[in-house]
Amino acid sequence: MSFHARHGISLLAALAFISNGGRAEKHKPPEGYVLVWSDEFKGKNGSRPDAKKWTYDLGGNGWGNHELEYYTNSAENARIEHGKLVITARAESYTGPDGKNFGYTSARLKTQGLFSAAYGRFEARIKLPAGQGIWPAFWMLGDNITTDGWPRCGEIDIMENIGKEAGINHGSLHGPSATNPTSDLTKTIRLPSGKRLSSDFHLYAVEWEPDVVRFYLDSNRYATFTSAQWPAGGTWVFDHPFFIILNVAVGGDWPGAPDATTAFPETMLVDYLRVYKRKE
Repeated sequence: MSFHARHGISLLAALAFISNGGRAEKHKPPEGYVLVWSDEFKGKNGSRPDAKKWTYDLGGNGWGNHELEYYTNSAENARIEHGKLVITARAESYTGPDGKNFGYTSARLKTQGLFSAAYGRFEARIKLPAGQGIWPAFWMLGDNITTDGWPRCGEIDIMENIGKEAGINHGSLHGPSATNPTSDLTKTIRLPSGKRLSSDFHLYAVEWEPDVVRFYLDSNRYATFTSAQWPAGGTWVFDHPFFIILNVAVGGDWPGAPDATTAFPETMLVDYLRVYKRKE
């Protein structure tokens, strides 16, 4: 995510009947790793995400991308239902504290100030929304963003999808550059023809080690980025702790605005999010 249910009843019914999709109740860490942080989203139905693990970005300043939503901390936009985190983008009139009016609300959750880590395996099992102008993401920012700003803090995009690309996931790294606005490496993976990321849960992950970040969709490794590949003029800044972000944006320079085909509310379901460290 660059820095710069359809209806309630049907959503709840769908959530109530979603199977575990192969997820073991007692999961085993990937070989060579040990679990260090997770959220299994086992809270009470209708409750907000665990405040010991998550905080919120709030506001409607466009977020550097001319986005259209106002991010809230309302349970209408982020709540727990049937063991899933539900982030919901809504088409509704909302007035911000400065009196500015918005046509959409959504949520952007982050672990900033609560959890960050350098290196490891970061993974989340997610069912994406689908709709023109909808922009879900699972990503990370360097925890030095408050002192050094973006892009010097670095950005790791584990999952980015835009509604008009229903079967494509984007994995990216973004950092500072002396010759361009940013230095970047990015790659996509496409599901087989006609398949949509919104049709089922998929596992999105990175394995991050000194000088290398590997990107996965389910069991498929589709990108390996190294410091040796980093663009000339850029600085590799992926050597310090990053925090995690989950959000659903509406509109913006990349996805474009919603249109008559976009069926609000649009929801992203997160089954779990886990962080592992390499065993010593």
